Amino acid sequence: MKYLLLIYSNPENWEHPIFLRNPEFLAMSESEKDALTEQSDALHREITESGELLVAAALADPVNTRTIRVRDEVPLTTDGPYAEIKEQLAGYLLVDCENEERAVEIATRIPDARFGAVQIQPIMDMSGQEM
Repeated sequence: MKYLLLIYSNPENWEHPIFLRNPEFLAMSESEKDALTEQSDALHREITESGELLVAAALADPVNTRTIRVRDEVPLTTDGPYAEIKEQLAGYLLVDCENEERAVEIATRIPDARFGAVQIQPIMDMSGQEM
């Protein structure tokens, strides 16, 4: 089954990986930072080697975001995210794993889940069936 793991963060700047710039991460001891960074690297290796990781991407700075809505056949464009939004979509992983429990396990091991949020979204094919 395929799941989209959406990583949300409230970054001080928009360099990736986002968790490395999070104030809570920066306040950790060097050994805690090293351990969390190794956890991230180990997770990436694990899901790459198992074939579960299909795609991973970091998104560009939200100031470059455009939202398009068409109302009454008129396109409306909004630049960037709303100012009051603290957590913004920072990146994603597309995984193909055995079940939702495995997707949850992977999501909980992404360091950004500790400082922001990781949303798990099942993927459906064009017929509406979960993949």
